Amino acid sequence: MYNTLTDWLAYIERQHPQAIEMGLERVREVAVRMGLERPAPRVITVAGTNGKGSTVAFIEAIAREAGLRVGAYTSPHLLAYGERVRIDGELAGEASLVDAFAAVEAARGDTGLTYFEFGTLAALWLFERAALDLVVLEVGLGGRLDATNLVDADVAVITTVDLDHQDWLGDDRDAIGFEKAGIARAWKPLVLGDDDPPASVLRHAYAIGASAVRVGCDFFFEPLDAARWRWREVGFDIELPVPALAAPVQLRNAAVAIAALRALDVELADAAIERGVAGARLAGRLQPFDCAGVAVSVDVGHNPQAARELAAWLRTTPVVGRTHAVYAALADKDAAAVIAAFDGLVDAWWLGGSLGAGARGIGVEALAERLRGSAAQAGRQLPDPAAALDAALQAAPPGDRILVFGSFHAAEEALHVLRGPGSEARVPRSV
Repeated sequence: MYNTLTDWLAYIERQHPQAIEMGLERVREVAVRMGLERPAPRVITVAGTNGKGSTVAFIEAIAREAGLRVGAYTSPHLLAYGERVRIDGELAGEASLVDAFAAVEAARGDTGLTYFEFGTLAALWLFERAALDLVVLEVGLGGRLDATNLVDADVAVITTVDLDHQDWLGDDRDAIGFEKAGIARAWKPLVLGDDDPPASVLRHAYAIGASAVRVGCDFFFEPLDAARWRWREVGFDIELPVPALAAPVQLRNAAVAIAALRALDVELADAAIERGVAGARLAGRLQPFDCAGVAVSVDVGHNPQAARELAAWLRTTPVVGRTHAVYAALADKDAAAVIAAFDGLVDAWWLGGSLGAGARGIGVEALAERLRGSAAQAGRQLPDPAAALDAALQAAPPGDRILVFGSFHAAEEALHVLRGPGSEARVPRSV
């Protein structure tokens, strides 16, 4: 129907009246019509409130260092849709994605698919044709009813369980945990990155006979010094370099990734683990930039748990001057709880509106109203994240630092500012 990726993305955004519709019936029906079976001999599926993308990146990097051909499916993207589909370390090209979308369209008939479902089927179609050894799937929302759950995982991973997307997943950790635990399969490993996973997760694992592999019980990690850390389980331990991905939480994400690969029972040389941990990269995770002596970090963190991790990073990372925060949230996020995590850590707040994010966007005045009484509400208010970052950069002298966070939209806008006019053209992100 279309020859360009931009046209296809605009088209698939219009094919379902809702951005999100939970359930597997429609997407499974189309998968059967497409003849989709299994994207690779081995599959790891990663769910969780936070840390999914980083954990996928660590799994992918370590497995590739071990000599495996790996496909990785993640969402959302920041600058280019091809970020969602990586095949042996390369982003899917426009021509390949166009062919994959055409294959989905030819099979779906009058079955409505959401943007995410359309993209998931396209990714699985590409993976089946790429002769891969391992596919790593990042869950989009929840797990039990997510399109990625079409595929039976050999190893399921739940990074963390916290409050987010309550309208879809439930109002407490127990309800949300049950939805995420739906990716587990009977008699297969379920790797848990939470120190205290919800009882619903453990109950479900027990009920189906999944083998829970728990951090702090079955595997352990601890920092040794500023440059090294240790991962260990009974009968095995290894000292590793600190990941290039910043923030203390990345040790946990790397540890969970190692546990997932060891549960998969593939051959992993120590050197492959070491090189993979050191080499994993992911845009928008405290991604650093130096702007004339001002240290800028861009992060996609958008919920209270992620905010607490960013606050921990600020506490443990010294700065010569002042700390500025550029914050731009979406309308469905608990902005007040996010801001509360930074109490006393930020010297100047710069709020940005997110109306450019589409239906989930919010104007800066409405965002400020949600933050009434906080230091952030008293900060400068700008129409969008790019304007907020520009204003912060003009106000910050060398030695100051700026943290940009609050949504994938905020991170995308910041990257366009920081990379300049040569950065990639924006494409629809949807969900």
